[in-house]
Amino acid sequence: MWSVAFTITAFLAMSIVRWIYKWRNPVCNRELPPGSMGLPLLGETLQFFAPSSSSDIHPFVKERMKRYGPTFRTSLVGRSLIVTTDPDLSHYVFQQEGELFQSWYPDTFTQIFGKQNVGSLHGFLYKYLKGMVLNLFGPESLKKMLPEVECAAKRHLKLWSEQDSVELKDRSASMIFDLTAKKLISHDPEKSSENLRENFVDFIKGLISFPVNIPGTAYHKCLQGRKKAMKMLKQMLEERQVTPNKLQKDFYDYVLEELQRKNTVLTEAIALDLMFVLLFASFETTSLAITYAIKILVDHPHILKELVDEHDAILCKRQNLDEELTWKEYKSMKFTFQFINETARLANIVPGVFRKALKDIKFKGHTIPAGWAVMVCPPAVHLNPSVYKDPLVFNPWRWEDMEQKGASKNFMAFGGGMRFCVGTDFTKVQMAIFLHCLVTKYSRSTDSPSFLCL
Repeated sequence: MWSVAFTITAFLAMSIVRWIYKWRNPVCNRELPPGSMGLPLLGETLQFFAPSSSSDIHPFVKERMKRYGPTFRTSLVGRSLIVTTDPDLSHYVFQQEGELFQSWYPDTFTQIFGKQNVGSLHGFLYKYLKGMVLNLFGPESLKKMLPEVECAAKRHLKLWSEQDSVELKDRSASMIFDLTAKKLISHDPEKSSENLRENFVDFIKGLISFPVNIPGTAYHKCLQGRKKAMKMLKQMLEERQVTPNKLQKDFYDYVLEELQRKNTVLTEAIALDLMFVLLFASFETTSLAITYAIKILVDHPHILKELVDEHDAILCKRQNLDEELTWKEYKSMKFTFQFINETARLANIVPGVFRKALKDIKFKGHTIPAGWAVMVCPPAVHLNPSVYKDPLVFNPWRWEDMEQKGASKNFMAFGGGMRFCVGTDFTKVQMAIFLHCLVTKYSRSTDSPSFLCL
C-alpha cells in the first residue's frame, strides 16, 4: 500500500516538475526572445501591476530591458507575451495590422470594455466603426465645433478662478466629459437625475488593478461602474428611439439612422460599447494630458512665456479681441502643437498597446510564435536617448526638427498604423483651445506660483 502511495506521489511530483519546466521553457521552432515566464499561471503579473509615479519607463519594463534587451518574453495573467521597446519592431507591429498581427487585449480588459468594443473588432467591422467616428470628429466637424470648445473652456476657467483652489485632474476631466457627452449623446449633467461621469470615475479607479472580481476590490468597483454607465447609456438610447430628433444633432442620432438601415452590420450592443469607449477615451486621456501640461507651465516659466507670446500674437492680428477663435488661427499655433506633442510624449498616458501574432514571425533573430500576444511599450520608445536627447527633459523645441523628419516610428502616443487614434485631432483641438483661453485670459498668481489667476 505504501509503495502504491509513494508511486502516485512520485508520479505527481514528476508531472508538476515537468509542467513547471515546460511553462518556464516554451516550445518554439526557432529562438524565442530572452526573458522569464515567472510563476506558473500567475507569471509576472504582480510585478507588472506594481504602481509607479515616475515619468520614467515603468520599473517592470526598465529592469527587463537592462537584463534581456529591447524585446523580451514574459507571462501575464496566464498569457504568454512578448514585450517590445524596439521602435523598429513596434512600428512593424502597427504597420502589419491585419496581415501578421491583429488587435488583442487580455480577457480582463475585454470584460471591462465589453466583448464587442472597437479595440477587439477586426476587418470590415472595425473600418466601418472607424468611419462612423471620423464622421463625428473629422476636420469639417471640428471646424464647426471650435466655438463650442472655446465657450466650454472659458466657462470652466472662470469657475475655477473664483475658487480658492481646484483639484485640476478632476475638474479638467469634468470639463472634457461634459463637452464630449454633449457632442455624443446630448447629455446635460444639470438636467440628469444620475451622474454619468461618476460611474466612469468608479470605472477608472479600478482599471489598472489586479483582476479579482470580489466585492470591495478595485476591479469589482470598476466592473460595477461600467455596468451602471452602460445601463444609463442604454436608457438614453431607448428614450431617443421613442422620441428621435428631427435633425441630426449628435452621435446617437447617427447611430439610430445606421440601426434602421437595411442589412446594417451595426447592432445596439456594438453601438453602446463604442459609446462607452469613446466617452472613456476622450475625457480620461485628455484630462491627464491637460493636468500634466499645466504642471509643466508652472514649473517652466520660459515655456509659458513662449506659449503666451504665440497666443498674444494671434490676438494682435484681430480687429476685435472678443472674436471667436478661427480655424486659421488654430492651425497657426506652431509652438502650441510642439508643446502638445512633448506633453503626449512625456505624460505616457498609454503604458502598452496589445496585439496578437497571427503566424510565426521572425524579427532581428528572434521568433514571435503564432498565437502569442505582443505588447508595444510607447513610453520606452518615447524615452529612447538615441532619438530624444535628454529624454526626461521637457523640450517642446525638439519638435521643430522632428516634425520635418516625420517621427511616427519614434512617436506613438496616439497609436499607429490602421488603428491610429481617430480622436487625435479632437484631443489636440481641446488642448490647444484650452491653452489659448488660459494664457490669454489668466496669469500666474504672485501669492501662489502653483496657481493661475485672472
